Amino acid sequence: MTGSCDFSIETAADGATTLALSGAMLVGTVGPVDRALRAAQVACDRVDIAAVGDIDTVGAWVVWRLARDAGATITGASDHAARLIAAVRGCDSDAPIVPILPGVWTRVPATIGQVVVELAVGMVGTVAFFGAMLVSVWGVVGHPRRIRMTALVRQMELVGVDALAIVGLMSFLVGIVIAQQGAVQLQQFGAQIYTVNLTGRLALRELGILMTAIMVAGRSGSAFAAQIGTMKLTEEIDAMRTIGVSPMEALVLPRVVATVLMMPLLGCYAALFAILGGATISAFTLDIPFWNFLARVQEVVPLSDLWVGLVKGPVFGLIVAMTGCYQGMQVSGNSEDVGLRTTLAVVQAIFMVIVLDAFFAVFFTKVGWV
Repeated sequence: MTGSCDFSIETAADGATTLALSGAMLVGTVGPVDRALRAAQVACDRVDIAAVGDIDTVGAWVVWRLARDAGATITGASDHAARLIAAVRGCDSDAPIVPILPGVWTRVPATIGQVVVELAVGMVGTVAFFGAMLVSVWGVVGHPRRIRMTALVRQMELVGVDALAIVGLMSFLVGIVIAQQGAVQLQQFGAQIYTVNLTGRLALRELGILMTAIMVAGRSGSAFAAQIGTMKLTEEIDAMRTIGVSPMEALVLPRVVATVLMMPLLGCYAALFAILGGATISAFTLDIPFWNFLARVQEVVPLSDLWVGLVKGPVFGLIVAMTGCYQGMQVSGNSEDVGLRTTLAVVQAIFMVIVLDAFFAVFFTKVGWV
């Protein structure tokens, strides 16, 4: 006897050998019998399971394998055992498993429909998250002592100060590209002097704040999603709620406020470095002295271009920070979801920033800020 499952070998008068199994052939009991039969390499003509009580899929597979390897027949099977053996017999095939895919005319509309539904659900969730954030802002305004200044200053350092190097370098290189490519085109008409206008206005009005928003989305927006998502996964956010600390006030508001405050400053900083990049390349390739380039920028670039960039900055910062925090709060299941939500945060933030930038371009043209 091996556990609650056993076997015996019987030889009939006609020389036929019967392997008789008894007991419960379940996943927790069939292992020792299976190993013993494999070691003994029993040859039989029949596998009798009339004395088998409980049987599951694993037990049915062991019976079927014994009969298949010995070329024996199975006898004494109950209705339940017979159904299980038939099921495992149907799965015993060396043919490759080919997934059954619906036709392309079914898959494409289904995928599009799923994306549309997820977009609608995401929009509703984002609006609800924005509403919850406004409620928290109102609560903090009514009770200023609840403002977490330490967390706010720390996030301002992470979003703004620590990003100065990469934002400055990227903007400087973008300014070089704008001035160089613009000069090549304008030179065909003998108007390369207008490279100053092109570089200055484009840097202050569009690319300075837009490139900054994209870099902050990839750098800080992804960090917000990953940090909050990891805290959600490890149940730290649930623990904060348990002890009476609002995750919205402790985690979301400092990040959002810091990004909204730092984005206009980073945008102006980026625009300045883009202009410096254009002035540098112009001094070498267009014979426009460096200081003359900067002086010309002050003459030809209207102050409205600076205000356009300053107006865009807080809006872009709100979008980037809120998207990162929202996706982080949606993490559930396992660590794979953290990576998925981080990717979604970056993609959605960049997409929304570009869409809003297009809206602002049309809006400021209509109001006369051109």
